[in-house]
Amino acid sequence: MRIGEVADRAGVSTRALRYYEEQGLIAPERTGSGQRSYAESAVERVQMIQQFFTAGLPSRTIRQLLPCVDTGHGSPEAFAMLAAERDRITAAMADLAAARDALDALIDLAHHPTPEHCPALRDPAWSSYDAGLVRA
Repeated sequence: MRIGEVADRAGVSTRALRYYEEQGLIAPERTGSGQRSYAESAVERVQMIQQFFTAGLPSRTIRQLLPCVDTGHGSPEAFAMLAAERDRITAAMADLAAARDALDALIDLAHHPTPEHCPALRDPAWSSYDAGLVRA
């Protein structure tokens, strides 16, 4: 099967298939003229790779997990790797939630400015800043 057909059937771009090949996730055969030739099973494998990417796994982790998929047996290392990736994603979510909360606070301040948070509302403006300057 040619690259375009695999891409169409798997719902990905041909560029994605080339990337998967570069990352060692798929290995098509080559014809005598150098064109990629895929087995029928490539469609299902590409769809599975897409599921891994959707789950937030980087290609290096996917490459390490594929032998478990191929044999149908997960190793303790594979489960530990998946748990570590879950922990990484959970931490990233917490960081994003904190950033969102900080942005919400800034939006609230912008809608309800006070002299404490907005130097332009002070009399005179920026006085606390100017008091800290040392004049030579």
